[in-house]
Parts: sequence; structure tokens; C-alpha cells
Amino acid sequence: MRRSNTEKFSDVLKQHRQENKQLDTKLSEVSIQQSWEKIMGKTIASYTQDIWISNRTLFIRLSSPILKNELMMMRDKIIQHVNGHAAANIVDKVIFK
Repeated sequence: MRRSNTEKFSDVLKQHRQENKQLDTKLSEVSIQQSWEKIMGKTIASYTQDIWISNRTLFIRLSSPILKNELMMMRDKIIQHVNGHAAANIVDKVIFK
């Protein structure tokens, strides 16, 4: 017997994500970490040792001090690229380590 109130799983998941914005933010953060090479390019990704997001701040650990100095001057562009990839304002600040 078929229930009359069945819904598509994708619709239920979308509704759950809308009701639970924190989950959506975390999913965007994971997407940024996994797509770092696509967002910033192969060269920068090869010098990136670790990235993480905490309290709307993107932390980037780099192996090259020279690249770190270059990227410090591009903070605003990095924020734009990351937020553009996420299609939301996930990051407000960038800190290099």
C-alpha cells in the first residue's frame, strides 16, 4: 500500500538544509577545502599544507614564506574567490600561518 504523503528524498534534504543553516555552512566549508586547488590554482595548492575555517575566518598554512607574502596582499581577492565558490558569505577574514 502506498502512502499519500510521500516526498522525494531530495526535497526533504533541501528542506532540512534550509531549516538547519549550520549544516549548510559546514557543507560549504568542506566543499571549499576539497576544491582548494580549483579555487586557487595548482601552484598555490601545491604550497598549501593545510586550510580550515573557524568563526568565518579562513586559516591557510603555507610552506613558502614568499608565497605567503604575495597572498597577504591578495586577501580580498581570496575572500571573493572562496565566497564565490560557496555562493554564500562563508569567510570574512584570511589568516596565513
